Amino acid sequence: MDVIREFGEATFTSFKIRNFRLYFFGRGISLIGSWMHIVAMGWLVLLMTDSGTALGGVMAAKFFPMLFAAPIGGLIADRFDKRRVLYWTQSILAILALGISYMVFTETITLASLYVFAFATGCIDSIDLPTRQAFVHEMVGPEYLRNAVTLNSTLANLTRVIGPLVAGLLIAGVGIAFCFFVNALSFLAVLAMLFLINPRELHAEEREKKTSIDLLAGIRYASKIPILRTILITMAIVGIFSYEFQTSLPLLARITFLGDASDYAALLAAMGAGSVAGGLFTASRKNIVAREFVIYTFLFGISICIASLMPSIGTMIVMMIFVGFFSINMSALGSTMVQLASSASMRGQVMSLWGMAVFGTTLIGAPLIGWIGEHIDPRAGLAIGGIATLIAGAYAGIRLLTKDTLLSIPSFIWTRDEEVVIETKM
Repeated sequence: MDVIREFGEATFTSFKIRNFRLYFFGRGISLIGSWMHIVAMGWLVLLMTDSGTALGGVMAAKFFPMLFAAPIGGLIADRFDKRRVLYWTQSILAILALGISYMVFTETITLASLYVFAFATGCIDSIDLPTRQAFVHEMVGPEYLRNAVTLNSTLANLTRVIGPLVAGLLIAGVGIAFCFFVNALSFLAVLAMLFLINPRELHAEEREKKTSIDLLAGIRYASKIPILRTILITMAIVGIFSYEFQTSLPLLARITFLGDASDYAALLAAMGAGSVAGGLFTASRKNIVAREFVIYTFLFGISICIASLMPSIGTMIVMMIFVGFFSINMSALGSTMVQLASSASMRGQVMSLWGMAVFGTTLIGAPLIGWIGEHIDPRAGLAIGGIATLIAGAYAGIRLLTKDTLLSIPSFIWTRDEEVVIETKM
């Protein structure tokens, strides 16, 4: 019992902070709606077009702004009160979800309008994502950052289990439109929690006060720090070829396994379940070992390659559990190292680069994986992602564990038995 209690205390240590608890639970409700939206959007495109290329195109439209407008989002996150920014972004996202729901209800939705809604959502996400990620640091401070980042990632994947399953039931029972409507309502939870957060308990950070606007400042800053440059390039490779599950999984469910929306939802849910298990594992750990990032990148790539060979939907669902487990360990470690390695005044802009690497690259990857899935084989699209991740892992191993990289953040990195650790000061 003592071991279980100690594990629980270590795993949920950032829950000691009231502001983070409020945000965590509000965000959880909202994320359930978001995953319902993702499932509904993907399945709606396939129902309207039966085209993997069209599906990839809609995904690309959503993430186009993340690739090109993210630096603006990072500047906003660094220069303005993050809580107020989130009020605006979450409210606008709710309105957009309500608009899609109305058009599906009234049967006025078209593929062109889906492109417009996807693009508009991406524009807001390009501001919302770096602001949310930097706001976590502001709520918990550096000492609880790894734990909070991992719990946030775990939450996103726990809701990936719940949201798609609910979406599958709603699509089969009452129709796709209700998924978008429920998502619109779910934003009320995070807005309420933002209202309850006490600003006096936030960790005050120096905000950028320069009047000039330099959209390339974040890129120049990250390029000069080896550990930032290495992680961002690694995640960009993974983002282009591997993180295209919103395109590859519905194609696998519909074309390879001749399934329906519930099968797609089950694949997402299985990946989410694995990510929850992986998140709880990594959340209980205090130190960040650079070598672990490399290891989990390799394991993530291997698991994707194996998943692409699964002969049935049942075995595919089982394998997606492992994909999720290794994915969250890789991404949580990478995100935490990037935040700890960034100065307070540049954190928002650096996290916008993280968003560009992980999400914005979907502009390139989604149409590519969609085309491969439609014209060659959905399995091939998934396998290419696994191979690319292995290449990214090799690059990270060569670059991240060199002496010059290790010494690039003297305030956080120290060497012990040739193992590099970034202290979280817990």
